[in-house]
Amino acid sequence: MNEAMSKLEFSKIRAELEHYAVTYLGQRHIQQLAPLTQPKAIRHRLGETEEARRLLEARASVPLPSLEGIELVLDLLGTGYVLTERDLGHIAQFLRSCCQLIKYMAAKGELAPTISSYAASMQELDQLLNEIETSIHGGRIVDHASKELAKIRKKIQVTEERIKRKLDQLLNRHQSILMEHVISKRAGRYVLPVKKEYRKQIKGTLLDESASGQTVFIEPQELLSLQMELSLLQSEEAKEETKILSELTGLTERYEQELRINVDTVGMYDFILARGKYALAIGGRNVSLNQEGYIHLIGAVHPLLGAAMIPLDFRIGRGYRTLIITGPNTGGKTSALKTIGLITLMVQSGLLVPVQEGSECAIFEEVAVDIGDGQSLEHALSTFSAHIRNIKDILLTAGTSTLVLLDEMASGTDPGEGVGLSIAILEELHRRQATVVVTTHFTEIKNFAARSPGFENARMEFDTETLEPLYRLRIGEAGHSYAFVIAARLGIPEAIIARSREISQLGRSVDLSLDHEPDRISERGSDQDAQDASLGETVISSQPAVPDSEETALPSFRQEPAVTEAEHAANEAASRPKFRLGDRVYIPYLKRSGTVYDLPDGRGNVGVMIQNDKIRINHKRLKPFIGAEELYPEEYDLDIVFESKENRKKRNLMKRKHVEGLTIETKPESP
Repeated sequence: MNEAMSKLEFSKIRAELEHYAVTYLGQRHIQQLAPLTQPKAIRHRLGETEEARRLLEARASVPLPSLEGIELVLDLLGTGYVLTERDLGHIAQFLRSCCQLIKYMAAKGELAPTISSYAASMQELDQLLNEIETSIHGGRIVDHASKELAKIRKKIQVTEERIKRKLDQLLNRHQSILMEHVISKRAGRYVLPVKKEYRKQIKGTLLDESASGQTVFIEPQELLSLQMELSLLQSEEAKEETKILSELTGLTERYEQELRINVDTVGMYDFILARGKYALAIGGRNVSLNQEGYIHLIGAVHPLLGAAMIPLDFRIGRGYRTLIITGPNTGGKTSALKTIGLITLMVQSGLLVPVQEGSECAIFEEVAVDIGDGQSLEHALSTFSAHIRNIKDILLTAGTSTLVLLDEMASGTDPGEGVGLSIAILEELHRRQATVVVTTHFTEIKNFAARSPGFENARMEFDTETLEPLYRLRIGEAGHSYAFVIAARLGIPEAIIARSREISQLGRSVDLSLDHEPDRISERGSDQDAQDASLGETVISSQPAVPDSEETALPSFRQEPAVTEAEHAANEAASRPKFRLGDRVYIPYLKRSGTVYDLPDGRGNVGVMIQNDKIRINHKRLKPFIGAEELYPEEYDLDIVFESKENRKKRNLMKRKHVEGLTIETKPESP
């Protein structure tokens, strides 16, 4: 799953989680965090995180021991290294905190039965703690750490007092030749600060000189024997201190295994509590699990987006295993895809996820992802090749327990070939019973999903008035890209929009010649009455011909009875195609398509707009092409298509108030 974890930005989840860890071992556990595939292990880890969240929700302050300095100490044990007072101080503090944690967890057995039981593996190590506390205090070995040390330090104290008394006498005697009336130390030995020109008046050893050269520091000869005695005593003191530290190091090494268990347990507690803190931070909840590929997310949000994302309701795995998501650009399709994938990875890693109660996730052995965010500067061919390489890898392992997430299928190549290849890939993944979520803009893929069992369409909702995506997923409905709506709202001329619709709807069957001359359309329209009869003949001749022999063989009693003129009119009206405003129709004699802007009148003439020209054509000469419901969103304002922007503004103004002299001018219909 490494590739999927990278594309779904699982590393960012680990980075955020790491901020909540306080020990090096907790951070190490987080850095190694990865999805599990065994249901029992996943449920156990989710249970740990849930218990940690409950502890923290109860405003409990868990006394987690610090591991400062402990890692180095454990690495040095058994190497012959003698632990310092500082090292032993870290161990003592760690053991004191362990005692607090053991007692705390013993009291939380009801609230967190699983994680509280982990403290039972820890040991208080009272003997080691007592020995360290008896010998070391404030980072220094105390006098009573051993009898010999106490004896030596007593002698050192007496010798230092004798030296100070002697120095006081020398200061008073040589006050006039001293730079200042103070006692200094150089190289651990007591000296007098003598003016340079009087240095020969004091017998002794010159140990140092000031930076200016005006003062020399002399060890008086009268102190030589006392200072030698002090140096010997200090050497004995250091030797005795090393002996004590060696004994404490040996005692620590005897408890090395117990110490390591305590440290590992504290690291695991830090890891669990960090997951609990992160769950509180993102509003994470536990979910039900299954192995049937069923995912039901209620109010899910992307953990890295948080409140900035509209909650997602999502369902797959029952009734269909492949979901095709469509909708406009920046409408949230890719965000939905990433949310589904990242939540799946987080759940299988034992993390609580930002969903509402009642959500359920499936356990997958493999999560395969092909998501491109459009950030690459490569050409379409190389982008397509990258997609194909990813899909090839997915097909190598895809099976019943695989979640496949594919973004922008059929992109980066010829749409016709891309669609065909995409449908074949979806069929193969469906044959393997993989759980598949796909985003696309292509109608052919939506239509394939609509008519294929095991497939379902979904769309990201879009507000056509504000041109703002709503980021809500509606399953069971195919979506639109809303390219024409967005283009019209952003000011693209209406003639171009109308022509774009015509080209996209008729494809290669439409005459794409640049025929924009209204006069030519009108000339063709003026021949309408003369061509009605021929059109009728064409329609009749397109039906299968009846052999002459059959016509002559019909008995006379099967002739239709004569009908009245009223009955004929009624039958003709009933046989007319039912056109609706916004329907696209094809006009064979013009070899053009148009949009119905007015319903048939009493004579059956339909108002049709061809580009910017409005003409009336008899219904017999029109062929239904695409229904309005397939072209426009529900409750779409068709005035955007039929009227100019200026007239729409005037009409809206007239609805609000009376404006003197305000008129709406419309072009006359072509004859």
